[in-house]
Formats: sequence, structure tokens, C-alpha cells
Amino acid sequence: MKKSTIWFLTIIMALTFAGLLYMQITYMHNMVKMRDDQFAEGVKRSLYAVASALEQDEAKYYLEEDVSNVRSQLLPSYSPDGSSVGAITYSFTTGEGIEGDITLKGNLSSLQPQQPGLSIKNSQKSMQEQLRGQYIYQRSLLNEVILNIISHAGNRPITERADSATIAQYLRTELANNGLTLPVEFAVVNRMGATVFRSAGYSNAEAQTTATFAQTLFPSDSPSRMNYLKVYFPTMRDYIFSSVKFMIPTFVFTFILLVTFIYTIALSFRQKKLTEMKNDFINNMTHEFKTPISTISLAAQMLNDGAVMKSPKMLSHISGVINDETRRLRFQVEKVLQMSMFERQGATLKLTDVDANAIIDNVVHTFKLKVEKYGGTISASLDAPDAIIHVDEMHFTNVIFNLLDNAVKYRREDEPLHLTVKTRDINHNNHLQIVVADNGIGIRKEDQKKIFDKFYRVSTGNRHDVKGFGLGLAYVQRILRQLGGQIAVESEPGVGTKFIITLPLTT
Repeated sequence: MKKSTIWFLTIIMALTFAGLLYMQITYMHNMVKMRDDQFAEGVKRSLYAVASALEQDEAKYYLEEDVSNVRSQLLPSYSPDGSSVGAITYSFTTGEGIEGDITLKGNLSSLQPQQPGLSIKNSQKSMQEQLRGQYIYQRSLLNEVILNIISHAGNRPITERADSATIAQYLRTELANNGLTLPVEFAVVNRMGATVFRSAGYSNAEAQTTATFAQTLFPSDSPSRMNYLKVYFPTMRDYIFSSVKFMIPTFVFTFILLVTFIYTIALSFRQKKLTEMKNDFINNMTHEFKTPISTISLAAQMLNDGAVMKSPKMLSHISGVINDETRRLRFQVEKVLQMSMFERQGATLKLTDVDANAIIDNVVHTFKLKVEKYGGTISASLDAPDAIIHVDEMHFTNVIFNLLDNAVKYRREDEPLHLTVKTRDINHNNHLQIVVADNGIGIRKEDQKKIFDKFYRVSTGNRHDVKGFGLGLAYVQRILRQLGGQIAVESEPGVGTKFIITLPLTT
């Protein structure tokens, strides 16, 4: 897959996820806002109903007071002339649903027709006139009650007009009627904001940080005696957000999809990079194999020439070329076969106790001719007094050889190559440290993290002035890890490179 295609898919998926998240967040915001508005509307209706109930209680209070006075005036019976006493009862119901009755007691004979010729019809009309008079009288009493409420109700203390228990009961009832059953705290405050009384759990500090609802009590009172009912709900946020809890799994699933998408894209780029490195590896391998094969083929053709066969010196030279190129080809094949180690959990190692100083000294002595061929020098400072390590001798030798070979490959053209190998003991953790340093071209900071990846080369991969497959340092790191050691690199472009190996000493 082309890189442009991967980027195109990445952008499309990123826009899709952004749109999905935007829609989810917008939907949740609208749900919360709608739930909040519904809650506020229900609370306002409940508070208005509580205030109305308190006003009705006050009207009932004054009405009962005046009715009791009316009864005290009308109920006493009397019989001044010793005649029999009867009664006429008048029942009534107020607009607020209050029922009452008025009983008139007296001499029943006074209610009978007094003139001999008075008809029953006229008698009934006389009784209706009396009842009408009583009705007019009762209406005047109701007007008096209203006047008392207007003129005197505001003078009563608010604690008498609306006590805490009554408000709490009305609040619970009205909130339940509106479908709100969560805990509520309330307080009655005057126009200056001073608390008249409050519920047990009411807190001024919490009321200031929580959404608070207010309702005027007895709005007909004068502004100087105005009181307000304030309520808040400690668990209101939980109640509001409980309606959008079902959105949480959708966010979790979206997050999982996003992580999976990012991982897939990263894996795609990694696989593409690995494919490119493998292609570079194949190109390099083809070039590395092509040169010795061509040389061997040319030498074999020369052997068919009779003149060459008659010249022992020429025959010896051609034989030497074939032998050198065959050895070179075999070495390259062995390096390619080392790849199999990276596909397994570990290589088969033959571990023995060896003297690292002795092995390094032999490798330096063997490598000295190759370094001098390019006009360079190599020196060894094997100062570690204790250099006995438990390793596979062949693989450990290859590790040192690979590091020295890399130093020769990446030497500077403008300055003679200088290689140093040092050993020393790290006494505080019983380890041996081996340092291989050169004055080559160096390694950039961004490349230092990748040089131990297989197939990776600091060059673009198709440079043929620097031989190799990008396997040397990967092999070195893999072997050292299996031996219980580690390797680090310090480098600066144009100055040189230093590889630091740490291995445990034999205890």
C-alpha cells in the first residue's frame, strides 16, 4: 500500500472519529440541558404551589376566626315571654371550600303570619327576605375577613404564618407531584438575606455553589416585610446526569475504536517501513553477492585459456582470487543466515568462562592489518584486572569484530582512522565494561535509536560504497542481551562514535 493511500485513509478515519465525537458530545449536552430545564420547571411549579398553599392557610385562619365570632353572636337562645324556642339553620360554603352554618334561635311564633288574612305564599316570601338579609350580612363578614388579611396579615411574624414543618411537608408533597423525589434543603430568608429558619441540612456555603431556586412568600406583603423561600438539591447534578449515563459505554467503545485505529495506522507505517528496509536489504544483498560471483566467473573463464594453464604464476594468482572471493562470498552468506536468530526466541549458545582481555587482544591483532590497509591505527587498553566472563566465545568474538568492522566502514575520508578498545571493571555492580571508540563520521541523534533495528542502516540503504545488510548491530544487541549484558552508544556527527558494552563478571 502506498504511503499516500495510508495518509488518505488516516485523514478520512480521523475526520470520521472527530464527527462522531462531536455528535456524541452535542447530544449529551442537549440531553443535560433539556433535563436541567425540565427539573427547573418542576421545581418552580412546586414552589409556586407551596406559596399558594401557605396563602390559603392564612385565609382559612382569618375566616375561621371571623366565623367563630359570628357563631358567638348568633347561637345564644332566648325566650323573653316564656314561649317555646325554635331554630332556623343556614348552611354556606366559601369559594375556598370551607363549609359552615348559621343557626337562628328564637320564638317560632314570630316567624308565623301575624295578620289573619296573610297567605302562606306571603309567609314564604317573608322568610326569603329574612334569609336574603342573612346572606347580605354573611357577605359583609367575608369582606371583613379580606380586609383583615390585607391590613393585618403582614404584621404577623413569618414563623406563625409559615412554620418549618408545614413548609417541609408542602415541599415534599408538591415535589413528589411533579416527579421529583430527591433530597431537598430549604430556608426562609427576609429581604436583607438574613435566615429566618432553615432545614437541618441547609448550608449557606453549599447554597452559594449549588443551583438555588427562590419563591416569594405572601407577595401581597409590603416590600419591607417581604420573605422568600430558598431551596437547593444536594444531589441535583447526579439526578441530571443520571439521564445520560447510557452515553458512557458509547464513549468507551469510541475510545477503544480510536485506540485500535491509531494502533492499526502505526502498525501499517511500521510494516511499510519494514518492507522498505527489506527491499533495501535485498538490493544490497544482490550487489554484495554479484561482485564475488562475477569475479569467480571471470576467473573460471580464464582457466579455460590454455596460455593461463601454462603459466604457474598466473594460475596461482587466479586460484588465489577464486579462493578469496569464495571466502568473501561464504562470509556474506553466513551473515545472511544470522537472520534466522532474530526470528527465534534465542540462539543456541555454548557458554564457557573466558578471559575477555585475551579474546579482545586476539581480535585487535587480527584486525590490525585491515585498519592499516586504510592508513589507520588501532590500540587496546585492556586494564580490567578481572575480565573472566561467562559467554559463548564465538559469538562474543563476532560482537567485537562487528563493532570494529563498522568503524572501518564508516571512517572519515579526510582524516586517518583511529580505533581504541578499552576494558575496565565496574566494582560497584561486579560488571565488565568494554568501550570501542573511533573518530569516524558519527551518528545523528535521531539515528541512534534505530541503529540496533535489523535491516536498518544510517544510509538510505542503497549506497554501495558502504557494504552491509543492516544486520551487524542488531546481531550484536541480540547476543549481548542473551548473555545478560547490554550495549549503549554515544556519538556526535563529524567527531566519532563510542559503543559501551557491559557484561556481568563470573562470580
